[in-house]
This record gives sequence, C-alpha cells and structure tokens, in this order.
Amino acid sequence: MSKQITTLSLGTDPLSKLLPRYAIPAIIAMTSTSLFNIIDSVFIGHGVGAFAISGMALTMPIMNIAAAFGSLVGVGGAAITSIRLGQGNKQSAENVLGNVVLLNITFGLIIGALGLIFLDPILYFFGASDQTIGYARDFMHIILAGNVITHLYLSLNELLRASGYPQKSMRIMLVAVAVNCVLNPLLIFKFGWGIRGSATSTLIAQTTALSISLHHFANRNSFLHFQRGIFRFRSKIVGGILSIGMAPFLMNICTSIIVIFVNKALKAHGGDLNIGAYGIINRVVMLFLMVVLGLNQGLQPIVGYNYGARKYDRVIKALRITIICAVCVTTTGFLVSQLLPRQVAMLFIGSDSDSASELIDAVAYGMEHVMIMFWAVGFQVVTGNFFQYIGKAKRAILISLTRQVLFLIPLLIILPPKYGVLGVWMSMPISDSMSVILAAVLLYFQIRKFKSNPDSEKSI
Repeated sequence: MSKQITTLSLGTDPLSKLLPRYAIPAIIAMTSTSLFNIIDSVFIGHGVGAFAISGMALTMPIMNIAAAFGSLVGVGGAAITSIRLGQGNKQSAENVLGNVVLLNITFGLIIGALGLIFLDPILYFFGASDQTIGYARDFMHIILAGNVITHLYLSLNELLRASGYPQKSMRIMLVAVAVNCVLNPLLIFKFGWGIRGSATSTLIAQTTALSISLHHFANRNSFLHFQRGIFRFRSKIVGGILSIGMAPFLMNICTSIIVIFVNKALKAHGGDLNIGAYGIINRVVMLFLMVVLGLNQGLQPIVGYNYGARKYDRVIKALRITIICAVCVTTTGFLVSQLLPRQVAMLFIGSDSDSASELIDAVAYGMEHVMIMFWAVGFQVVTGNFFQYIGKAKRAILISLTRQVLFLIPLLIILPPKYGVLGVWMSMPISDSMSVILAAVLLYFQIRKFKSNPDSEKSI
C-alpha cells in the first residue's frame, strides 16, 4: 500500500518537491552512465595511449546502435508503464515489464551476434586504420559478448524509476560506476590487459548492477514484480513500446550515422588523432547531456502519470521547470568549452609525447567550435523527450531527425570540402540552432492545444 501511495503522489504532490525527488536520483544515475565512458577514456588515454583513444572513438557507432535497441525497449517500456499506472492499470504495467525483458534478450542476442561476426568490416567502414583497428577490435569483442547484459541493465533501470523507485535506480547505477572505477585501473595497469581490461571492467560492473535489479523485480514485495503470465509477447504492448521507443531509437541510430560521417570527414581532412579528438569531445558533451537526460527521466513518470490522468496544468508546469534547469546545465557546458578547453583535454591524456600534444590541441580547437551553441541544446533535448513521454512519437522523431540527420548530414557534406576540419566542427552548432527553432515551434502549438482544447488529447 505504501508503494501505491508513492505512485499516486505523482498526481498530487507539489511539483517543486516531486520533480527534484525523481530528477536528482535520475541525474546522478545518468551522470554515472556518462562517467562509465569517461573513466574508460581517461584510463585508456593515460594507460594505453593517444591512438587507443582514437580506436575507442571508432567503436562509438556500434555502441550507439546497441544503445538504440536498448532505448527502443527501455524508454518505450518506461513511458507506457507510467501512463498505465496513471490510468490505474497495474496489471498492464506488469505485463509491460515481462515484454521489456523478452525484447531486450531478443535484441541483445541478435545485435551482439551480428556485431561479432562482421566486426572488422564494420570498423573499417567507420574509418578505422591499421593503427587504430586493433584497439577497437579488442574493446568491442568483450562489449558485444555481453550485449544482453547491457540491454537488460539499462532497461530495467528505466522501469525502476517509472514504477516509483528513483532512489534505488540511482544507487544501482552508482554501484556500477564504483565497480568500474575500482576494476579499470586494476585490469589496465596492474594486470596489463590494456584496452581489453577496460572493456572487461565495464562488463563486470554492468553485470553487478543487473543482478541487483533482477533481485528487485523478483521480490514479490516490489510494486511491480516478475510473476507467471507476464513473460509472453503481447502485440499491443510490444507495438506501444516500439512506437514510443522509436524516437530515442532513431536518435541513437542517427548518432551512429553522424559519427560515421564525422569520422570519415575527420580522417580525410585531419587524420586519426582528430577522430580521437571527436571521441573526447563527445564524452564531454555527453556528460552535460546526461544531466539533461537525468532531468528528463525525472520528468518522465510525472508527465506520463499526469498526462494519463489528464492533469495538463501539472504537465505544463513540470515541463517548464525542467526546461529552465536543462538550459542552465547546457549553458554551463558552453562556458566550460569556451574557457577551459585545453584543461579538459588534458584530463583525458598526458602531454608527454608528440601524438598526445597533437591530440590535446585538436580537442581544444574542436571543442571551442562544436559547443558554441550548446547553451540552447538543453531546450531542444527536453522538448523532444517531452513529446515522447506523452506518446507523440512522430513529433519526437522529427525533432531528433532534424538535429542529427536532416540538418547535420547536408552540412557535413557541404562544409568540410570547403573549410576542412573547421567545416566538420562548425556543422554541428549550425544544425543545433536550426533544430532548436523547430522544437520551439512544435512545443508552442502543443501547449496551446493543452490550454485551448484539452479534450482532444488521446492517451495511448
């Protein structure tokens, strides 16, 4: 009963208290996800070398493709769970839990197997050279072998938040970060496993975290839990999960496509170390974006529940607070990129070799240009996720596609031949600006609809 009351409080508690209650644990949890990648990069940069950083950067498209399928299931499942709980349908929410597990196992096995079979051709297509492919191959062999674990770990964590356990979700992800922090230097430096040690550390950390989540959902005292009858595919639930999850799925797929375009352009106009620079810049960008995504994940159960309960005034107020906080976060990232780019670069790699010094210069130069419009990106990200949370999948997909494909790819085709590496870097903030404008227009009309014609809204 106490857990049910906690869930119902999504529709009654003051938003000034409710949003921090859900958002702060989610921010910590999402930031810990970004720290996973940063920890890997820092230890690899200092323990293996500059070209190993470039090798890791080449794995980003594959990692994003795997993450795309994880988001397809996890985010879609969490959104439907929140809406069903808002509608008072707990049994349907538990059926969602069973379908999330089945979908993650299916997608995890397929993506992992295909990635291992075709790994080398994929890496060469993504811009690998003879200097970098060995590092990328060693890292991905281990990551792909544990792909199912990664998918389940991330998706079940989404459902923990959606079902009323934001604090527990945060603690589980912090456990994963702590395990990774301990094992990474141990396996890289003491055991001498190099980049394979980093991958092994990541997989062990995720396995540890997953075991805690599985224990939670196996416990019959948990608000949503495993039980007989939920582990079979239901077409309506699967369709709903895939429909809502399609927006983050396409976002991650688009990210992979963009990384391929960027890596190829950087290889043509700047060489392997510029690919490594882009990998580091991406780590920095994602650190701030993960805070924004944490805000979004705190927003998700609140918006989903209140939208399902048709309390649109609370939906609008929660959205406004989240946008303000998100813009503050991305503005901080913008200031760091403009004031401390070299200092940030030096966190990832020492300057005791020519290649390391060249990489630091490339990171500083790229960061100053890539993040020049970053202050406005927080608004765009929150808006895209908001449409996803209320079941407006087409609008969420459009916002994602414009920033990462429809605007950015043409710029990556046009600018680099004329301006070289600078053209690669500048294509990103130009695309950001255009997508922010589109998001603002779509959000304006949605808010006006909430206020003028609320009865026309139909929950999924």
